[in-house]
Amino acid sequence: MARLTIRIDLPPAGQIGPGKAKLLELIGETGSISAAGRALDMSYRRAWLLVDAMNHIFKEPVVSTMLGGKAGGGARLTPFGKEVLHHYRRLEAKATQACKAQLIALESALAKPGATPRPVANDPDTAE
Repeated sequence: MARLTIRIDLPPAGQIGPGKAKLLELIGETGSISAAGRALDMSYRRAWLLVDAMNHIFKEPVVSTMLGGKAGGGARLTPFGKEVLHHYRRLEAKATQACKAQLIALESALAKPGATPRPVANDPDTAE
């Protein structure tokens, strides 16, 4: 089915969208920025930069990190980070529900795979 993707611009600081939301989810699941980055086929550096950006655009950090060592390092979503992710996912779900009829209409307007597009009237490339 057609899917709605939402990116929220948060001027002047930055934005949050499906990639950052998924990164937060995976950090919550794995307890690791590097594991979350690998799951998204992204370098640790890229994942860390995205986490750092999110930690700076919000009033509180969304991810906290623990240094490595004997007990190992790690990362976790802060309670505030869980709240931010929850708000994003709720907004995404409500927007998808509100736009369901339009998504269905757009999906039904798609050409069938392998179909030849119909010529456009008054198109100089198809005029005889």
